[in-house]
Amino acid sequence: MHQTTTLKAKYALLLKMIVPILVTQVAMYLISFFDILMSSRYGTADLAGVSIGSSIWMPIYTGLSGILLAIPPIVSQLVGAKKKHDAKKAVQQGIYVALLLASIIFIGLFSSIDWILSHMNLEPAVHHIAKFYIYAMCAGLIPFFLFFVLRCFIDALGKTRVTMMITLLTAPINIVLNYLFIFGKWGAPELGGIGAGVATAITYWMILFVTIWIIAKHTPFNRFRLFHDWPRLEWLRWKEILMIGVPIGISLFAETSIFAAVTMMMSRFSTEVIAAHQIALNFTSLLYMVPLSIAMGVTILVGFEIGAGRHHDAKLYSYLCVGTAIVFSFVSACILFVFREPIASMYTTDGKVLSFAVQFLVYAAIFQLSDAIQAPVQGALRGYKDVMITFIMAIISYWVIGLPVGYTIATYTDFGPFGYWLGLVAGLTAGAVTLLIRLLLVQKQLTQRV
Repeated sequence: MHQTTTLKAKYALLLKMIVPILVTQVAMYLISFFDILMSSRYGTADLAGVSIGSSIWMPIYTGLSGILLAIPPIVSQLVGAKKKHDAKKAVQQGIYVALLLASIIFIGLFSSIDWILSHMNLEPAVHHIAKFYIYAMCAGLIPFFLFFVLRCFIDALGKTRVTMMITLLTAPINIVLNYLFIFGKWGAPELGGIGAGVATAITYWMILFVTIWIIAKHTPFNRFRLFHDWPRLEWLRWKEILMIGVPIGISLFAETSIFAAVTMMMSRFSTEVIAAHQIALNFTSLLYMVPLSIAMGVTILVGFEIGAGRHHDAKLYSYLCVGTAIVFSFVSACILFVFREPIASMYTTDGKVLSFAVQFLVYAAIFQLSDAIQAPVQGALRGYKDVMITFIMAIISYWVIGLPVGYTIATYTDFGPFGYWLGLVAGLTAGAVTLLIRLLLVQKQLTQRV
């Protein structure tokens, strides 16, 4: 990364950072996307089982892996302040934290998943697929968390194209492995939706080994000698990571778990409704990769400028990112609304599922604007290391406003399952407004100090 002096140069650097992150995020997301898409081609019960399994898996591992998102602002600020040795130590301690978090999730899921699923009133086939899909995914926890830390390190140095090239390998590998293990091709066992979990776990191990090799052998990463001179556990560095990362993780958990909660609450409806809901959510999440990538980019850029003491430049990057996300949100909303039938048809040929999915996509188009604003604003606040108020706002927006509103509409009006999506709109809108206000206050306070 480098200092920029003009608005044009800032936007050019912004795009240079964000586009590779976007490709990386899409490549990573395509793993889940193809898990669900290819499972849907195997059978409706497999689609529902993988959907339920994903709904439990995603908020848990996203929330805990979100703790590791403390690494980019910490490292980018240290790099901006030219403290290379401290940046190395921060990443190494982050690796220790990653191993601990992966172990916690592994033990927690293995000991509780059967109990969780037994309280969801699922059909026996759906219960079985969801359970063993999660068991299979657990085999990929350690490599995924370690890769996540190493990716944060690479991105924090501004080398987002490197992670892009690594993760571009994941989609084709995962598709091939899904084909093998879901449908039982080329001598592999035919596992249905469970095979998607097996394929994903293997994919995570492969990209971890590739990432380690690149960091150990290629410039500028090898200059840090990241895998040499391992330090002891340093409580002060753990404290910094956790003080920043835990609120980020809770915020992400609050956001992703509301979608999981909605999916679980929809278990009282038919398997076709669950499958259709997941189709709409799956494609919407793919579009969300753009504002999410912008958020990750602005965290690094703002952190770098703050570390160098350039507060005005950090503010400009924040505004550029939010503006870009708003423009994209209008485009994505139009895509969802105009092409909702072809999109739904990619997933299923079941008439009932298709009909419900088309309707869900209309509601998904509505909340694109709020979803696109809150992500980059959160990213900018992380760059400022302002995370505590953010997670409180997230909990209130999603769980105090979003879910109760959705439940009320779904239960006491004729909207039925679509009422939950209106609740998501309410929660996301509240989150976008409150987070934007917080960002303006943080920037004003820093300006007054200077």
